[in-house]
Amino acid sequence: MKLKKIKDILSNNLIYLSIPKYTCEIMVTTIKIHEDTKQAIDLFREYKNESYDEVIKKILYIAKNCKDNKELSLETIEAIEKARERIKKGEFLTEEEAKLRLGL
Repeated sequence: MKLKKIKDILSNNLIYLSIPKYTCEIMVTTIKIHEDTKQAIDLFREYKNESYDEVIKKILYIAKNCKDNKELSLETIEAIEKARERIKKGEFLTEEEAKLRLGL
């Protein structure tokens, strides 16, 4: 698997992110973004080990839903914010725990 070489990161003040493409083989694509863009993406991370691929997919999902469903009720927005806070505090079930509770 070949990766593009990272050149002059400091002189360009850019960050390179490798994003895996999930197909038969795991392939990686490198993108070049500014440091402030990376910091903005980091704000969307809900847990420490969340990959940039997951964060970017989440941002795209949110953007698509906002475009398709232009208005969210205040109740929905508040519920989303409360859920994000619970996740940040670690107050959530893992997939395995949820399956156990549901008897799956």
